[in-house]
Amino acid sequence: MRMYYALLSFLIVSTLLAQEKVATDTISVDSLYREDQFYTSITYNNLQHTPTLFSQNKFSPGISVGFLRDMPLNKNRTWALAAGLGYAYSGYNTNLLQSVNSNGTIAYQIAPNTTEYSQNKLTLHQLEVPFELRWRNSTYKSHRFWRIYSGFKISYLLNSKYAFTSNTSEIIIKNSADLNKISYGATLTAGWNTWNVYVYYGLNKLFKDTQVGTDAMDLKTLNLGLQFYIL
Repeated sequence: MRMYYALLSFLIVSTLLAQEKVATDTISVDSLYREDQFYTSITYNNLQHTPTLFSQNKFSPGISVGFLRDMPLNKNRTWALAAGLGYAYSGYNTNLLQSVNSNGTIAYQIAPNTTEYSQNKLTLHQLEVPFELRWRNSTYKSHRFWRIYSGFKISYLLNSKYAFTSNTSEIIIKNSADLNKISYGATLTAGWNTWNVYVYYGLNKLFKDTQVGTDAMDLKTLNLGLQFYIL
C-alpha cells in the first residue's frame, strides 16, 4: 500500500511539474510574438507638381499587397523595424495626352477641352521594397492596439501601359522609356486595430526629363488611403 501511495504521489507531482513547464513554454512562445507581417493598401493617387492646365479625372486607384518581416527592438516589443517585399498597382486618369512621333519619341500635351475620349489612363505595375520604424502599444494577449509606423519605400517598375480611346482613335504605349524605373518615397501609417490611415509621398519624379509645351513635367505622386495588416 505504501508503494501505491508513493507511486501515486510521484505521478501527481510529475504531472504538476509538466503542466508548469508547458505553461512556461507557452508564455515564452507567446511573448515572442511579431505583429503586422502581411499588408494590403487601397489608395487614391494624387499627382503633384503638375504642368499648367493639368488635371486628374475619374478615380486614380492604387492597390498594394506584400509581406513585412517584423523585428522587435525592445523587450516589450513595442518598438520594431520591418522590411519586406510587395506588389503595387497604380492607375492615373488624367488629361495628359501621349503620342508617338515618327522618330519613336513620345510627345506630351494637355488635352483641349473640346477633346472627347472615353479613356486616357496610365497604368503602372511595380515591385516594392518597404522599410518601417514601428511603434505600437500591443501585447501578446491583445491584438487591438494603436500603431504609428513611419518608413521609406523603394519601387521598381515592372510594366507600364498608356491607353487612350476615343470615337476616332486609339493609342497604346507599353513600357515607356520616359518613365523612371526606380521610384522612392516616404510613408506613414497610423491607426487603431483594423483601420489605419496610409500616406505615401514620392520623392523623385514619375517621368524622366520630359516637357509639356514649355513646362517641365516634374510629376510626383501623393497616395492617400487605408492600409490593413494581418498576422
